[in-house]
Formats: sequence, C-alpha cells, structure tokens
Amino acid sequence: MSVVSRSNLARAALGPLAAAALIAVLASGAIAPYQAYSVGLAAVYTVLVLSVGLLAGWAGIWSIAHPAFFALGAYFAAYGSTHGWSLELVMLGAVGCSAALGAFLGSAGARFSMLYVALLTLAFTMVSLEVMGQWIGVTGGDQGIPMEELHSALGLGALASAGTQAQYIAVGVAGIALAVAALARPSALRMRLVAAKSHPMAARSIGIAPEAQSALAFAVSAAFAAVAGVLLALVVGFVSPEPFSLALAISLIAACVLGGAGTLSGAVVGGAYLTWAPTAAESAGVPQQILQGVVLIAALLFLPGGVMPFLGRMARRLLRRPAAQPPAFVQLPEETSQPVPAPAATAPELLRLDEVAVTFGGLKALEGASMSVRAGETLAIIGPNGAGKTTLMNVLSGLVGGGRVAGSARYRGKPLLKTRATARRGLGIGRTFQHAETFPELTVLENVLCTRRRITAQHRARAAELLDRVGLAHVADRYPAELPFGLHKQLDLARALAEEPELLILDEPFGGLDATERTQLARQIVRQQQRGTAVVIIDHVLDDLFAVAHRVVAFDFGRPIGEGEPGKILDDPRVRSSYLGEGGAQAGLPLRDGTEPAAVRLDGVDHTYGGVTALHGVDLTIPRGSVIGVVGANGAGKSTLGRIVHGVLPPTRGGRTVDNDLRAALVPEGRALFKTLSLQENLEVAAYAAGIKGAVLRERLAETAEWLPPRLRDRMGVAAAGLSGGEQQILAVARALMAGPDLLIVDEPALGLSPAMVDEVYGRLGRLAHEGMTVVLLEQSLGRAASACHEVVVLHEGRIAVRGEPADPLFLTRAEQAYFDGPDDVRAAVAQS
Repeated sequence: MSVVSRSNLARAALGPLAAAALIAVLASGAIAPYQAYSVGLAAVYTVLVLSVGLLAGWAGIWSIAHPAFFALGAYFAAYGSTHGWSLELVMLGAVGCSAALGAFLGSAGARFSMLYVALLTLAFTMVSLEVMGQWIGVTGGDQGIPMEELHSALGLGALASAGTQAQYIAVGVAGIALAVAALARPSALRMRLVAAKSHPMAARSIGIAPEAQSALAFAVSAAFAAVAGVLLALVVGFVSPEPFSLALAISLIAACVLGGAGTLSGAVVGGAYLTWAPTAAESAGVPQQILQGVVLIAALLFLPGGVMPFLGRMARRLLRRPAAQPPAFVQLPEETSQPVPAPAATAPELLRLDEVAVTFGGLKALEGASMSVRAGETLAIIGPNGAGKTTLMNVLSGLVGGGRVAGSARYRGKPLLKTRATARRGLGIGRTFQHAETFPELTVLENVLCTRRRITAQHRARAAELLDRVGLAHVADRYPAELPFGLHKQLDLARALAEEPELLILDEPFGGLDATERTQLARQIVRQQQRGTAVVIIDHVLDDLFAVAHRVVAFDFGRPIGEGEPGKILDDPRVRSSYLGEGGAQAGLPLRDGTEPAAVRLDGVDHTYGGVTALHGVDLTIPRGSVIGVVGANGAGKSTLGRIVHGVLPPTRGGRTVDNDLRAALVPEGRALFKTLSLQENLEVAAYAAGIKGAVLRERLAETAEWLPPRLRDRMGVAAAGLSGGEQQILAVARALMAGPDLLIVDEPALGLSPAMVDEVYGRLGRLAHEGMTVVLLEQSLGRAASACHEVVVLHEGRIAVRGEPADPLFLTRAEQAYFDGPDDVRAAVAQS
C-alpha cells in the first residue's frame, strides 16, 4: 500500500469536490454578491489559517511572522500586475521569496525555545511591515496599490481582480490546498516533522535533523501564506497595509486554536471565523478585539483541542463506538535458537574505541574508554549508576550534547566522532533508549516508517513484516500511549531495527519487563546475532544480560575497570566492589534494644507505573531511631520504595501505617536543588513549604546553619550552583532538615561524589542518627550501607530478596548473592550451606 492509497485519495478529493460545489452555487447566483465576496475572502483565510495551523500542529512552531508572508504575496501580485509581470512570475516570485525567508526563520528558530521563536517571528513581522510601509515606490505606502489584471505566460488566459472570477479562483485554490495537505498527512514529511517536534534526541538517532525539519516546515508554510496573499490581492482588488497588522497575527493564532491546530477542517472553521468575526462583532455592538478575546478564552477553557476535534469526539460518542481495549502482549512462537557462539578472532572488527573521554565542564563523565566490537558480537557494558555507561552509548550515537569528546573511535575503519548524529543512522548504527522514547503523535507503524525520507509500498510492507516479527502487528494502528510498557519497549526496538543496522545499541532494554517479555527480547537479540549484527548493550538485569552477551566490560567512575566472559566478570574484585562497595568497619551507631516502636510499616505493598511493576509484595517495618539501608542495583525499586515510605507516593496496592505525628522528609536522587537560589534561599523555600515562618523560621534556620560545615555556613549568600557535588548533597540534606523531620529518607547520597565527600556526607547523616532521627538510606553500594546501617534490605526487581543485620557475616554473603541473583538463588544458597 503506497501513500497515495484509495482512502487517501478519497479524503484528498473532498476539498476539491467541496470547492467545485461551492463554485457552482456561487455561479448560480443563489448567494448575494456581498456574501459571495465574503465566501471568496473566507477561502483566502482558509489557506492562510491552514499554513499556520499545520506548522503549529505538525512542527510545533507557533509563528507570528505569517502576516509578513501574507503581505509579501499580496504586494508581489499588485506590483507585478502593474508592471507587466506574468501570473507565473508573480506566483514563483511570491512563493520563492517567502519560502526562502521562512527557511531562514525556521533554521534560526530551531536553536531556541518556543518563547524566543515567538519573539523572533514577531520581530520579523514588525521589520517586514515597516519596510513595506516605507517602501512607497513599490507598495504605495499608506495609500496602497491597485491590483490589475494578470496574464498567463503559458497562454492560460487572464485573471481579473475584484470580481466573480477571482472569488472562484480563491475557492478552487483553497480546495486544492486542502487536498495537498490531506495527501501530505500520511507522508514521510509529516511523520518526520512530528518526530522532530516530539522528541528531538530520538529523532536525531534515526537520521532526522530537527533544525532541517523546522526550516522545511517553515518554508512550506510561508509559501502557502504567500499564495494566500496573492489570492487576497485578486479578491479585494487593492492592497494596503491595513489587513497585515500585528492584530492579524493574534487573530490567526486564535483562529487556529478555535478550529483545531493541525486539522484540515479546523482551517476551514478558522477561515470562516476570520471572515465573519468583524460582522458578528458589529452586530453584537462590541469591539472586534473584545469578541475575539472572549472567543479565544472560551476555546482555551472549554475546547482546548479546537471545535473540529471536539465535534469529532462527540460524533464518536453518539455513535457509541466501543472503547478500544488495551492491547495484550503477544507471545511469539517458541524457538529453539540458542545464543550464537562468539565470533572468531578473524571476524572483521566493526567498532574500535581508543582512550575516549567525555567532559562536561570540569566533570569527567568518561575517561580512558578503549574497546572493540566485532561483527556478530554482543558486548555488554555493566556498572553502577553514574559509571558512564549511558555517556558511552551517547558517544557511539553522537548524542553527547554539550559534552566535550576526546580520543578516537573508528567504525568500519573510518573516524566516527566527527560524524553528525543524524548521519550515523545511515552508517548502519541503530539505538534504543532507556525509557523507550517513541513519538506519541505517530502510530506504531508510523514510528517505524518515519525513519525513511520517502515511503513506498515496499517500505510499508517491510515495516509491517518487522512489526510482525517483534510481536507488534496487532497494534500497528495504535498510538504509543495506548500500549503497555512491554510493547512500548518493543516499539523502540522495532524502530532501531527498521533499516537492518550493522551495530545495534541497546540502553537498558530489559528494564521494567516481566520474565516472559525478557525471554522474548533475548530471543530477538539472538536473532540479530544470527544475522551478523553487532550489539552493544547495557542493563542492570544481569542474568538476562549475561545470557545474550559474548563479552562484558565493567565501568566505574567513568573508567573501564574489568573485562571478561559473562560467567567470570563478577569474580573480579574490582567489578564486585564497584557494585557492592567496600565493606569497612561499621561506624558507631546508636544502640537499639529491639523494643523501638515502628515509625513506618508497609504491608503487602505493590506499585506499578503504567503496567511496569516497580514493587511487588513488600513488607517492611522501620523502627524509630534506626538507620535502615535499602540496597539494590539501578531499577530495583529503591526510589519508588523511598517515596512510598515518605508518603508522597501512594502505593498501587497494600497499606502504609505511620506512627502518630510522624514528620518525614525526602532528599531525592540528584538533590533537586534550586541552583540559581542561594544556600539560605534554598533553606527558606523548604521552610515556607512546611508552613514555617517568622521567629520559628529564623530559629530553625540558625539551627540548620549550625549543622552545616563552616565552609558552607560562611557562604550562605552564594548560589547553590557554585557548590561542589558533595557540598550540594549536604545542602540538600540540610534543606530537608528545615521541616524538622522525625524520619529522613536520602536517595543515593553518594552518587557522583569523591570518596572523601562520601565519608563527610555519611558522617553527618550518622550525627543525625545519634540525635534520635530515623534514617533510611537508598543506596547502590552494599558495602557503604553495611558500614552505616543497623539493618540492610536488599531489593531485587522490586521484591525484598533478603533482610538482616550487617554484623552477621552469613547475612553479608546472602546479601551479595541476592544483590545479583534475587531471592530464589539466595534460598538455594542457604539450603546448600
């Protein structure tokens, strides 16, 4: 099935057919001349609203520059008609100049946020209209310029202005414009525009440059606006500056919002609104600006999607179409394929990295990364959170962003680091993302097809075959938001496989999947191995990762620390220590006698995020005055458990019981400080949020400042962004203390800190425990938790695998086993012992 299918042609034909019918009505004299003029004007505004609405709906760009393009087309027509220009020259000149200026604005605006794009287009319109007003020799200034007859150089006749012929032409062109937009809707152009708008980074990974898409979209939109300007000159017969004011820009946006941005029928509604709004305002006896403001406010409040999308929803509701059932995960037929043996040493080397380093300012995210991958080989990258794994993935796919990359990387013997991210897809590199960054406004099939610049019937057939191969054929017409998490990740993989890459980069593909989904994903990776695809994969689900890997490289603190076979890599003391941490001697903790009341109790707690099970069957009691460590690999469920213990996140199932008047505070992973505020302001904001003010605030601020180290206490007026990572972590804990909590939950307190700063942060948390505070530490390092906690809970894939006291040597052995293998293997190990 090609883009120009029968259904597409039928939809596209509606515009010209409606235009032909309207022209027949106009020619019959059934409509009064004044109303016929209004119909012609409405057709002109339909083309103009269509140009603005599709730019906003498909490319996500709201433009205030379109009055300038509209005026450019009108003045081109009027000036050309008085200087003997042909119809074809006028159209080419108006469309070409507007498209070139639109491409410039789109390319320049792509580097800025929506606010700056609005300011840029506003400035362009102000300058353009001022030039048109002052260029009296061409535009006539305030006096305007008449529009005369246009002759065709191709012998197509002449077009008279300000008459019925011009009205017919305007209606016909509007119908054709709607048909062109209808044909573009299922095209690669629209898909790539939407992809670039929805997720620029994911778009770059499949070869789409957001800047180029913005320039293209703006150029096409500006060309349509110029055509509308030529039609305006023909219908009105005279061109003056009055219709092209900044008020038109606001009215255009209002018309798009009212009709429905990105919809074809919405453009017709918007065109009619712009034409008859002045008449309606005059009939109601109110200024036009007031009427437009009321209509826009009402549309934003009650019809945020626009009139036509609202009517479409109402029609579906009246027809009582059954609600779509959530799609189920389709289990593919069982296969007997086994993991492919590692390629021979003589297999061609596909990728080689030598001393690759990435720095962000003064932070070294990656250093000394050297490795190679052969065709058909699967290389697993492991390491704790913050080890530099995702940074390595971004280096390979060219998505480092503001980081500075050094070293050497060669792909098929050619330099890779200087290659643009959008060009790497063409080299044969595909990747997935940790959170399955799909394009929400495209269907499943369109998410795969948008990797192509041009879509043919053969491309559609191949995409359908791929979806069938990965178990997504039954949801090809669904949108990503309608899919459960497992199918969402399958879609991310399908998009990465769309053009049969030679190197496949998988960023935590097993994360969040259940056992069946992980098994199916492993089979798909094996299938790619059989095709000769090289795979670089990172994940924290080590069992499934090692089942498909030929070789493993371990990272920590941005550097490779070990390399080996999947079954032996964890025997390396450095690798094991990177996950579990150094044991060390247990720090002095306040004594417990076992009779402490429970501060928080969780009973049978489950939690899911859109079908992803983060916690399952968690029973946990946290005694008052205790320091409890919750340990697990990234993705084990620690942060979710911490938020439920804090009370900010209600569990999906199960109960949370707290001691009377318990006050809890959470220090989130990453600290979440207000970087532009000073230290004191960060503390004061936390106090205001807790309802603390006046004398109590000043007293609490003084107490918290005393808890801070002197080097921070003396810099209370310094912005938080100026602190080191360790100092920011201490400030984040101090901010939590402003609420006067009885329970403090700290998520990843050692993340990204030097060993000395880790010791300082843990020492200050120990002081709080000695002062009677209950502390919950969410940690990746088993060794750090064992040295600082009364009890340690090991989470594995959302379940409590084991719990015990670090002073028990047998517990530490069980905890290490549970950290990697989960509760089942722990029970087996205990039974054998």
